[in-house]
Amino acid sequence: MKLILTRTAKKDTYTIGKLFINDVYFCDTLEDKDRGLKQTMSLAEIHKIKIQHETAIPSGTYKVIVNMSPRFNRILPRLLDVPGFDGVLIHRGNTDKDTSGCILVGENKVVGGLINSTTYELKLVKILKNEKDIKIEIV
Repeated sequence: MKLILTRTAKKDTYTIGKLFINDVYFCDTLEDKDRGLKQTMSLAEIHKIKIQHETAIPSGTYKVIVNMSPRFNRILPRLLDVPGFDGVLIHRGNTDKDTSGCILVGENKVVGGLINSTTYELKLVKILKNEKDIKIEIV
């Protein structure tokens, strides 16, 4: 299964995007500020640019698993091997204050935020939970 996250609006404190599942639009996304990080950069380059809790993960392609999040105590999609970041999840949230490098899902019907986030998280987990080969491409 292939997820594609296209970052469409890069603002001062947050990034809005669109999430596609197998080339079909699924929902909007909200991340921290896109600072131009790329998966191909060295860790030194990433750490020079990254601001803790205020930076979107590097663009690139990552393997995704669905497992229990100890922090949130529920099953969530987790991105693996994200350079310079640990514990990157796809989950519910409404503003950039609800993410620390994670990808939030919902509807971007308010400036700088998402609504109906819980609904989209539950739908996404239901779709992905039995998949064995999931990748996300962030562009």
